[in-house]
Amino acid sequence: MATDTPKAKLPPQIPFIIGNEAAERFSFYGMRNVLTNFLVGYLLIGLAEQDRQAAAKEVFHVFVMGVYFFPLLGGWLSDRFLGKYRTILWLSLVYCIGQVLLALSVESKPGFYTGLFLIALGSGGIKPCVSAFVGDQFDQTNKHLAKVVFDAFYWIINFGSFFASLLIPPLLSAKPTVITWNESVLFTLDTPLPRLAFGIPAILMVLATVIFWAGRRRYVNVPPTPTDANSFSKVCLTALAARSKNKVAGALAVIGVLGAVASLFSIIKLGVVAGVCLALVVFLAFAGGGVWLLLEHARGKHPDEDVDGVRAVLRVLVIFAIVTPFWSLFDQKASTWVLQGNAMELPGWSWFKSAAQMQALNPLLVMMLIPFNNVVLYPTLKKLGIEPTALRRMGTGIAFSGLAWIAAASLQLAMDGGEKLPVLWQSLPYALLTFGEVLVSATGLEFAYSQAPAKLKGVLMSFWSLSVTVGNLWVIVVNASVKNETVTKAIADTGFGVMAFQMFFFAGFAFVAAGAFAWYAKRYTLVDYYRKA
Repeated sequence: MATDTPKAKLPPQIPFIIGNEAAERFSFYGMRNVLTNFLVGYLLIGLAEQDRQAAAKEVFHVFVMGVYFFPLLGGWLSDRFLGKYRTILWLSLVYCIGQVLLALSVESKPGFYTGLFLIALGSGGIKPCVSAFVGDQFDQTNKHLAKVVFDAFYWIINFGSFFASLLIPPLLSAKPTVITWNESVLFTLDTPLPRLAFGIPAILMVLATVIFWAGRRRYVNVPPTPTDANSFSKVCLTALAARSKNKVAGALAVIGVLGAVASLFSIIKLGVVAGVCLALVVFLAFAGGGVWLLLEHARGKHPDEDVDGVRAVLRVLVIFAIVTPFWSLFDQKASTWVLQGNAMELPGWSWFKSAAQMQALNPLLVMMLIPFNNVVLYPTLKKLGIEPTALRRMGTGIAFSGLAWIAAASLQLAMDGGEKLPVLWQSLPYALLTFGEVLVSATGLEFAYSQAPAKLKGVLMSFWSLSVTVGNLWVIVVNASVKNETVTKAIADTGFGVMAFQMFFFAGFAFVAAGAFAWYAKRYTLVDYYRKA
């Protein structure tokens, strides 16, 4: 059998994939990190200021929901029909059209929202394919080099996010530029500045697609796999078909269907995307309980290992469900925290033009905290007799996100009391939240990989992305609730402003989730589905 070859070279096609990822991530974060401020300052300018902020948050979080929902579609297309290369290429073209449409539609809501949809479809659709496509480029002779590439991927993502967060937001507040030569005016750059802020990310996405296409003759392309008669969904359907054998399970399945249908009426208040997502959550929650109770009835019709694999996935899905509040806090750093920062004082540095640039702290801290945790923190904890297991790290990370929001809420209280605070005070909430992210996000992927059989690892990765969608759903639900006059009056009676109250609410949401996580983690039995050497 072939073994690792120490002198093996990096596959020559890898630079094309890395270059593609660098340009695509800059494009995505450049667009994403100015989205809230653009909506508040330009596209939604006809609304009252408070309504404008609420509407901007809703649009932003619906967009993020889409980005993390469409990996389900992209993974399905890749695995069953197109293969990874064609899925990435075709959806990247959709992505490019979306970015260009944003730049051309800064004064048109229909055009702009269509662009956001296409970006969510393209960005989300390629998400489950790119990392798997990287793995396909390696074999037994050079697989030891794959870790180097995945590490490079991680750094490129944060590198692109860092510079996009620094360089793109100032474009929204910059003044038109006059280009001169020998005291003669050559031309005036009077293009609407939002068009420039979205145009640069569009150019980067086109460049990313061209780079990926340029390596087409070098890639290793694994063909799509045939339909599996013992797939996750088919085992679940077989179990649910036996619902008459367990009244409780049968009732859960029926409640799941009826609850999902009833949830669709929330479209009136939450919008189409959020309403459909809520219906999906209700169905999965109740139907999943039914599958758990009926799963043994699938034995005999499906191999035991496939039935056991489904049960392993269901156990992990409880973990993912408890993690969703974390994502509701984390993704608001690009909406709620940006809105808070807009009311704070900028530091006066020539290159610091927008509170949205504070988001650059997140990728910068991530790049610092990962090595710090691995080299200093975790070894120190082990010496103290505290084993930093995956579940302990994730539960602690959720709690730290709550602390971050306590810090942000404290700043908001001071501002509501009339103090004018420097935006750099947001560094503390960003540091706490990023530490929580490192503990939850990277650890969650590692944990999920170890807990599922090989054929179901892709299923779990899709559900991990879906957990981000659900986290953003909670933001939209809370945002919709504070529009109710009764709720608004109740908040006013507490003495808090709406933003401060929501911040404390989300902090409490995270602490409850951390407590539930700790309770479930103590009862969770670890398994090990890593492949044998």
